[in-house]
Amino acid sequence: MKLYHFPLSGHAHRARLFLSLLNVKAEIIDLDLANGEHKTPEFLKLNPFGQVPVLVDGDVVVNDSNAILVYVATKLGRKDWMPDDLTSVAKIQKWLSVAAGEISYGLCAARLITVFGADFRADEVIARAHRILGLINAELENHRFIIGNTPTIADIALYSYIAGAPEGNVDLTPYPEVRHWLARIEALPGFVALPKTAIGLAA
Repeated sequence: MKLYHFPLSGHAHRARLFLSLLNVKAEIIDLDLANGEHKTPEFLKLNPFGQVPVLVDGDVVVNDSNAILVYVATKLGRKDWMPDDLTSVAKIQKWLSVAAGEISYGLCAARLITVFGADFRADEVIARAHRILGLINAELENHRFIIGNTPTIADIALYSYIAGAPEGNVDLTPYPEVRHWLARIEALPGFVALPKTAIGLAA
C-alpha cells in the first residue's frame, strides 16, 4: 500500500494513524502542498479533487479519509474496528458523517484559519466546534469510546481534529470526557501523533 499524505492534514492523519494502529506497512508519500504537488496531472489522476489522503493498494485507489478507514478495516477483516452488526454499523456511519460534517465545519475550519490562513469567520466556526464537542463529551459519559467500550474506526475519524483543537483556538478544558478519550486513543499500541504547531491556544 501507498499513502499520499501531508503531515499537518488531520484528514491524512486519520489514515496514517489507522494504518499504524493495525501495523500495516505502507509507503508514506508526503506531498509538497505549498508548491502545488497535489495539483499536478499525475496526482489528479489519483484524486481529481486534488486532496490528501489517497491510498493506493495495487489497482485500487481510495481517495477519501473515511473511505480509507472503511476499506482498510474491511480488507483486513478487522471486525474489532468495524463491527458488522447492524446497530454498530449505524452508529459508526453516524459518527463518520459527523467527522465529515460538524467536525470539518467546526474544529477543522478553526484550525485551518490559524495554521493555513483560511478565510473563515473564527467566531462562527469556533461556536460550531464547541457545540459538537459538547455533544461528544455527553456521549462519552456513557462509554470509554464513541460507540462503546472498545475503539472503532469512528474514533479514528473523530480523533485528529479534536486533538488539534487548541491550535484553532478551541479550548478543550470544558470537556473532561473528551480529554480522557483522547488519552485512551493516545495510549493505544501503534499510536502516531498529529504534528503540532505552536499556534492558537497551543502557542
